[in-house]
Amino acid sequence: MDKYSIGVDYGTNSVRALVVNVLTGEEVGACVWDYRHGRQGIVLDSRNPNLARQHPQDYLDGLEASVRGALKQAAQTRGFSSKNVIGVGVDTTGSTPMPVDASGIPLALTKRFARNPAAMAWLWKDHTSHGEAAEITALAKTTKPEYLAKCGGVYSSEWFWSKLLHCRRTAPAVFDAAYTWVELSDWIPAVLSATTDPRILKRGICAAGHKAMFNPAWGGYPDVAFLKRLDPGLARVRTTLPGRAYHVGDSVGGLADEWADRLGLPTGIPIAVGAFDAHLGAIGAGIMPGALVNIIGTSSCDIAVAPMKRKLKDIPGLCGIVPESVLPGYYGLEAGQSAVGDIFNWFVTVLQPGNGATHVELTRKAEMLAPGQSGLLALDWHNGNRTVLVDQRLTGMIMGLTLHSTPAEIYRALVEATAFGARVIVERFEAYDVEINRVIMCGGISQKSPMIMQIYADVLNRPIEISSSTQTCALGAAMAGAVVAGARAGGHASFGQASKAMTGMLPKRFRPDRRRAAVYERLYGLYKCMHDTLGTKTQGENPQHVMKALLEIRDRVGGHSL
Repeated sequence: MDKYSIGVDYGTNSVRALVVNVLTGEEVGACVWDYRHGRQGIVLDSRNPNLARQHPQDYLDGLEASVRGALKQAAQTRGFSSKNVIGVGVDTTGSTPMPVDASGIPLALTKRFARNPAAMAWLWKDHTSHGEAAEITALAKTTKPEYLAKCGGVYSSEWFWSKLLHCRRTAPAVFDAAYTWVELSDWIPAVLSATTDPRILKRGICAAGHKAMFNPAWGGYPDVAFLKRLDPGLARVRTTLPGRAYHVGDSVGGLADEWADRLGLPTGIPIAVGAFDAHLGAIGAGIMPGALVNIIGTSSCDIAVAPMKRKLKDIPGLCGIVPESVLPGYYGLEAGQSAVGDIFNWFVTVLQPGNGATHVELTRKAEMLAPGQSGLLALDWHNGNRTVLVDQRLTGMIMGLTLHSTPAEIYRALVEATAFGARVIVERFEAYDVEINRVIMCGGISQKSPMIMQIYADVLNRPIEISSSTQTCALGAAMAGAVVAGARAGGHASFGQASKAMTGMLPKRFRPDRRRAAVYERLYGLYKCMHDTLGTKTQGENPQHVMKALLEIRDRVGGHSL
């Protein structure tokens, strides 16, 4: 009898549930539910472009709607029964922490704070705490350099402690009312298993290690004395946090009666410890040592793993080297770009270049251009830089614009910029002896846009493989559900076994073209000049030559297609 697991994937704008056959990897049911609050699910503030919050009620409503919808679709598969669902896994955005009371109820779900953005979930892309992040970095450099060494050398405004400190200073009533703060990736599994009480809630090593400076080497989270120097309020929160964190092969408990009834699932099936979308997306893409998985969507995350028996160098600019944050028994290494698809959407929907300029039309025209033909060069910092500069105060740029520049040329330049940013990340891994011999792409863009994938292959000058699943994050979460269920229940004894049964690659690979790659090699050198000159404090190369070099490349390429 076939067995199934469910992956619940909380994205930036919606939540998706996926029902998967654990023996074959067949995805038999899926449902997406769009968040209702704010703009496309994000609560914004016109006075502060750095603010991005979400209402936790959307998380609960979306959980029920998406899982029930996925089960309804799965019921069309012959022989399927919800009684044969054996486990559930959850992935979310992050760092997306929210203030909760002593029972683990988010403050935004209480009458007093229902409309207060500070009491909601602080979405990963909220950058209001850039000042606090710099303060944390400065203190750690002088007193606890080991804290920074494991998270790339710079603490980010996207992360846990900087957001808490900003709340303490700008919304003290919310901060004081909160018993503690919980990551979304920890809260949803706790909701499902009725373990939201902070005294028993299990925290995942993925969120704790990559975003909250947790590491077993120093006993867990940063010590009270360090946090007290930042603010006594942070020290108080620290006393509510446990000394242990768990990986996705662990279970937080069984599905509670209430949620079993609401979802139509068997009571007591195991719920896996939660993790971030990219990390479970890497699992869903079949990650292994030597592979770099790029989960490309509104932003991107680049995930690699390495055996824990191997001693790794600390890598500046990474979002962390964390034991078992992806796979049990392996270090998880995370990097990424703060905006990819968001940049393309901004150009199409906000700037609105006109003349029927949809993504499809711009792609059709852009793929007719040769590398360098436009004379344009862009920087992909429209939402700051996550890796390797870790600076959310950096902004985007397009160089080489003339009165003849077209929307399609600009669109292609923006795509190329994200590919150049991806290459910076690959080179940083390799510079610190992390071998990258495979690049696996996943996410909607990887399957929807052959042009973008070919540009990435040419810029990286290496083949690109595409995960066969269009929903690798949800698939990875479902794999976690199958692993915590175990072989006895019809699941899997390990992620290695789950990967063999449930993952795969599309037949088509994107291979670099020698001539296009040669042009991109030169363009990448110009990108790196601007990247280093504008993005680092050290004296970089004089960029005076860049504009004219772009014109030289444009004139040489001319109208000749490559």
